Amino acid sequence: MRKVYTKIESISGSVITVRAEGIKNGDLAVVTSAHGTSLANVIRLKHDLVSLQVFAGARGISTGDEVRFLGKPMQVSFSDNLLGRIFDGSGKPRDNGPVLEENMIDIGGPSVNPAMRIIPTNMIRTGIPMIDVFNSLVESQKLPIFSVSGEPYNQLLARIALQAEVDLIILGGIGLKYDDYLYFKETLEEGGAMSRTIFFVHTASDPTVEGLLVPDISLAVAEQFALAGKKVLVLLTDMTNFADAMKEIAITMEQVPSNRGYPGDLYSQLASRYEKAVDFKDAGSITVLAATTMPGDDVTHPIPDNTGYITEGQYYLKNGRIEPFGSLSRLKQQVNDKSRDDHRALMDGMIKLYASFNESQEKKSMGFRMSEWDKKLLTYGELFESKMMDLSVNIPLEQALDLGWEILSTCLEPDETGLRSELVKKYWPKEA
Repeated sequence: MRKVYTKIESISGSVITVRAEGIKNGDLAVVTSAHGTSLANVIRLKHDLVSLQVFAGARGISTGDEVRFLGKPMQVSFSDNLLGRIFDGSGKPRDNGPVLEENMIDIGGPSVNPAMRIIPTNMIRTGIPMIDVFNSLVESQKLPIFSVSGEPYNQLLARIALQAEVDLIILGGIGLKYDDYLYFKETLEEGGAMSRTIFFVHTASDPTVEGLLVPDISLAVAEQFALAGKKVLVLLTDMTNFADAMKEIAITMEQVPSNRGYPGDLYSQLASRYEKAVDFKDAGSITVLAATTMPGDDVTHPIPDNTGYITEGQYYLKNGRIEPFGSLSRLKQQVNDKSRDDHRALMDGMIKLYASFNESQEKKSMGFRMSEWDKKLLTYGELFESKMMDLSVNIPLEQALDLGWEILSTCLEPDETGLRSELVKKYWPKEA
């Protein structure tokens, strides 16, 4: 039987401190006050002083209230019954469905041993040309979507959830506005993707600690499905809210702040989540795609800066589009030579021409005389932006490659593309 402690040493924000022995970091406890009970999570041990983050906040808790440790970490149920369900940040149903208590698993475990991983070789198709053609998403990859507030990163994640060729989507929302939560819910239900989706949602009005649990719960469930042979895509939004929640708790606990007030272990905390991405030998895989908003569009801010050292590139969302020059999927060359023989060459050629278009556009804005070549580039750039970069475009990879050749043939001669003659002969539109 677990001992009940009836003396709380201190209360600071939503963090309480008691004196106890035999407690482990991450253990759960139940705090009982005159206002009811709430779960709490052990977040720091200092000799016999144990600090706990109370899920519902410490308001209404007095120093004489009861704290009972459960002797186990936070757990979540794992089974096929999770599919199509919506839960809060602590794993409780948010959709008025039944509480699931079967096959409980611990959350926040270690990353997979590298010896159990295999080299990523499979593309995850999304139907979005700026991803599939120019920065292919690779199975078991970990990628952030760098953005600023106001950009449609949640809409982009919702489209990927609808269209990605995977077995299972796990969507983790951290600090979501209620409108964004409803948008995800309605989009997935109307698009028929909810049946293969598990949604863990923490809204801005929910307890801070639940936001910290969302990535761990999402990834713990994803790992179990991957071990069962499923190809799982984990979508997290927004990891900046996750880091800000860490910062809030660190300030409450009077930790020595690091860069811009964030805790000194920000890098390792982010890495422990992103490194869950894996392709298991003889099993499934976990791919992680996480939105990260950059305060002030500053890529040197501690959150995107640390994230960039952990992940394998990034998608850079700006002006409602995935920017071809800010974005990079470092693993794309693992897969884009296997899709179609013109994929890599067309990708390189079109981006080079788009860079030349930007130069011609700058010349035009400064009033320089436009040559015939500049005029061709301006026509090409406008077609490229409207038919390839627009996020509303939804076509398969092969059709997107054909569209690329069509755009080139509309405004350029074959010898002006810079592409190999054998590819031009094979794929150049016949009517052009």
